[in-house]
Amino acid sequence: MKKVFILIAAAIVSMSAMAQVQFGGKVGFDMTNFWGPDVDHGMKPGYQFGLMMEYKFNPHFAIAPEVVFASQGGKSKALAFKVDDDFDFDGVTIADVKYTANYINVPLMLKFYATPEFSIDFGPQVGFNVFNKAKVKGAKKSVDVKDMTQTVDFGLGLGATYNLTENAFVQARYTLGLTKVFKDEEVLGENKAKNGNIQVAFGMKF
Repeated sequence: MKKVFILIAAAIVSMSAMAQVQFGGKVGFDMTNFWGPDVDHGMKPGYQFGLMMEYKFNPHFAIAPEVVFASQGGKSKALAFKVDDDFDFDGVTIADVKYTANYINVPLMLKFYATPEFSIDFGPQVGFNVFNKAKVKGAKKSVDVKDMTQTVDFGLGLGATYNLTENAFVQARYTLGLTKVFKDEEVLGENKAKNGNIQVAFGMKF
């Protein structure tokens, strides 16, 4: 029995010695849109920045949680109110609308290291909506639509990371939203618009 405990203890110590924990941050460029069967797929440029941690428990596998602020959204056509110069109601029209949706995203990525420098990353993400606005093309002002937007957004991310050095890395990822963005489907017509996000980022680990 003592030998069994000694072997287990030795294995734990060995795994702990092999494990590596690194902290860091990243910044990046996003191209985001809304996807769905009745949604125009207009892309909107955005950005992201945040903090990350990587726990590498053997040479091939690691877990990397992140906390990232991301400016997302998309472009689409929707019913819009027309107003005159005095902002008096002047009927409705179909208009091009740009939506800006800001989230605090918390992805949890499982990383498979195919080589010491290159990993394939996959995992779930939960996002918390902090600010939403919509602007009709040609309008001078944006409209706050946060009350029409779901508070929590769930998604799945798939991408890759390349370690340029022991500390610097570049990353590409696509995150597919699984949650309907808006509470009221008629905000974008009768559809179930969801988030899509193409991300390219640069980061540092310490």
